[in-house]
Amino acid sequence: MLQTKTNLTKKNAEQMSQTLATSEVELLTAENEVEVLAFLSQRPIHTVTMKSFIHDNGLVSPLNRGSFYGYRDVNGRLEGVALVGHATLMETVSDRALQALAKVARECAYTHMIMGEQERVADFWVSYAETGQAPRLACREWLLELSAPSATDEVVPELKLATEEDLDVVMPIQAQLAFQESGIDPSRVDPLGFRRRCLRRIQQRRTWVLFEGDTLIFKADVISETNDVIYLEGIWVREEARNDGTGRRCMAELSRRLLTKTNSLCLLANELNTRALKFYKKCGFLFRSTYETIFLSNKESFSH
Repeated sequence: MLQTKTNLTKKNAEQMSQTLATSEVELLTAENEVEVLAFLSQRPIHTVTMKSFIHDNGLVSPLNRGSFYGYRDVNGRLEGVALVGHATLMETVSDRALQALAKVARECAYTHMIMGEQERVADFWVSYAETGQAPRLACREWLLELSAPSATDEVVPELKLATEEDLDVVMPIQAQLAFQESGIDPSRVDPLGFRRRCLRRIQQRRTWVLFEGDTLIFKADVISETNDVIYLEGIWVREEARNDGTGRRCMAELSRRLLTKTNSLCLLANELNTRALKFYKKCGFLFRSTYETIFLSNKESFSH
């Protein structure tokens, strides 16, 4: 499924190399935080994850599970920012910035996945894979967005934020979803780290659940949050409740609550998962862009 571009001509490559020689990639520090946030704010739906990491943890933090790098033009202006680490993400305004950041990223020994817009990931991969690196798995996803709550009078007052007491119920579901997406079960590969991350999300008041008695019926996680966009992941509906409208009602309730503090909600859905795409369409989500996620092999620590 992964598509790589092969139309970089020798002349273009030579010109780009000459430009790179007069430009600079740098490891960003806390002093760059305001500048980086301003750069990332130009396309909020595509940069919500990186911005949220910075808001939550600061530009430099082990909680980011990676390091931020910047690419500057000859005048010192940012042309690209990348988080290089467990999840490698990028935002660039030029091909030369993308190529330069990819060459830095390929030196990272513990990257689990590379994710971004389809065309950008394809270009990124041209430089990243020069040393012969091969993807373990690649999948194409649709970036979907909701900017207004669903028009419905139905409410779900029982939908609530998860508490620490819910952790042992939520964790297996999240591990199952991660395995379905990447082929890696984080609860087995990195059990303590995975538990800490699930617990932290609950403590941040970002995991939403619906129970009927002691039975979990619905779950959704706010993975990233800014004033402009909230990125959702880990959306799950119990099998027995998937045909009675429970999931749609819960998503409508969740969107009403979250859209009081941000401009829109977004999420990614695998393009082959027609059931999920149909569900999100019913919930009012609209297509915005095609994304590509590349999962890499031989990594020691994986999780969501």
